[in-house]
Amino acid sequence: MRQERNNIFLGVDWVLVLLYVLLIGFGWVNIYAASFTEESSTIFDFSTKYGKQLLWIVLSIPMIIFILFINGKFYERFSSIFYLVSLVSLVGLFIFGKEINGAKSWYNFGGMSLQPSEFAKAFTALALAKLLSDRKYNLNLIKNQIKAFIVIFTPALLIAIHDAGSAIVYLSFFFVLNREGLTLIYFVLGISAIVLFLLTILFGVKVLIISLLSIISIYVLYNAYRNQRFLRFNWIKILVTYLISTAFIFGVDYTYNNVLQQHQRDRFEVLLGKTSDTKNIGYNSNQSIKTISSGGFKGKGFLQGDRTQGKFVPEQHTDYIFSTVGEEWGFIGTSIVIILFIMLLFRIISRAEKHNNKFGRIYGYGVASVLFLHLIINVGMVIGLLPTVGIPLPFFSYGGSSLWGFTLLLFVFIKLDAHKSYDW
Repeated sequence: MRQERNNIFLGVDWVLVLLYVLLIGFGWVNIYAASFTEESSTIFDFSTKYGKQLLWIVLSIPMIIFILFINGKFYERFSSIFYLVSLVSLVGLFIFGKEINGAKSWYNFGGMSLQPSEFAKAFTALALAKLLSDRKYNLNLIKNQIKAFIVIFTPALLIAIHDAGSAIVYLSFFFVLNREGLTLIYFVLGISAIVLFLLTILFGVKVLIISLLSIISIYVLYNAYRNQRFLRFNWIKILVTYLISTAFIFGVDYTYNNVLQQHQRDRFEVLLGKTSDTKNIGYNSNQSIKTISSGGFKGKGFLQGDRTQGKFVPEQHTDYIFSTVGEEWGFIGTSIVIILFIMLLFRIISRAEKHNNKFGRIYGYGVASVLFLHLIINVGMVIGLLPTVGIPLPFFSYGGSSLWGFTLLLFVFIKLDAHKSYDW
């Protein structure tokens, strides 16, 4: 068996590293713009948001070196241990967690806070890759599908208790399952559930059930007219479909009115146009849209965005950092950011497909899927197409846990990719 050489950078895909550096660098520039004040001294002022982010970026370097230093097999061999540790860290939040902005999602270590959910995504991707890469594992079997769902949704449920928005990201792993042979019926069911959820909020239970019954009745009558034997074989399936749909609609209505908090309901109602609110719940989204639109094609220039400098968008350096890009760098800047992310995603997928072992390929798809869903949700939220949820823009949004979590996610793949040339 060939042994990996002592050079930890051997086989590293420098295109991925370059894309990472570009995104990190441009992200920091926009954090600087979003948190800049006239009283700011230098970029090394670690009392400022951009100063802290710079410190976290610098501390990412030894973290990257450590990730590359470890043998690639280590991540597969101990993936289950990493996963269990991440679950324990999520459970520990119930006892030792610190509440910030209404979510008990952080551990407090002196003056620094750490969010374990940001690291749990990488460890879940590793655990799922380990499970699916087993030669005897057949994803077509229901029992094996259940195992995969347990791996995905256990951390998601633990996170959802404190922060429902962040748990949405775990749906991205269904792209991985689909790549490995999971039938598309789950995607169809998922999309149908989302549509029924939104329609229930928009039209209410009675209107939706009557409409659903009417559509099914028309479908039955049409097919019965064309084929008299249709009802003989399909009425049970139709009845079960209707009953399940009706139960789901009532469940959504109960959850929406009795489980979700008022501010969460308000976000959906503003998004769906049931109410108009540009001062309270809809304030951030409304200001973000105006900020992006004001940038025009070329943007206003670095530190020239009057809405950004005027702090019109609260906490703009975090989840709404993309609005800073839109105002100061315009359509050109936002397009460059999107292109960089697309290049990163395609590069990860193309490198993953070249892996001889399933573990590396599956983990690569997990990385791409998590980054993709983060990108779609964050940008959709900032431009007003999706409700406000706590989903950061990878490598851009302010926060040490977010930055380190995504760095860990990406560079473990870079290490596995560099190691794929050696006997596994």
